[in-house]
Amino acid sequence: MTDKQIQEFLTNRIVDKLVAFIMEDEGLDMDKALEKVYCSHVYELLQIKEGDLYSQSPSYVYELLKKEIGISTNN
Repeated sequence: MTDKQIQEFLTNRIVDKLVAFIMEDEGLDMDKALEKVYCSHVYELLQIKEGDLYSQSPSYVYELLKKEIGISTNN
């Protein structure tokens, strides 16, 4: 796999997990959860090759997303 393919794979894995987390925490359907992820600044940061956010755990990235979009952190 090329570096770009690895980044895309890891990013897609994180996005899948983010959507699942939002659906569970917010009770949203998949379309609404996908919209929240794809319209976020965190998603933009995941796309930056020079960055390393895509190499972080989905849970860590979700914490960033929760702060950005205002999901309650009462866990």
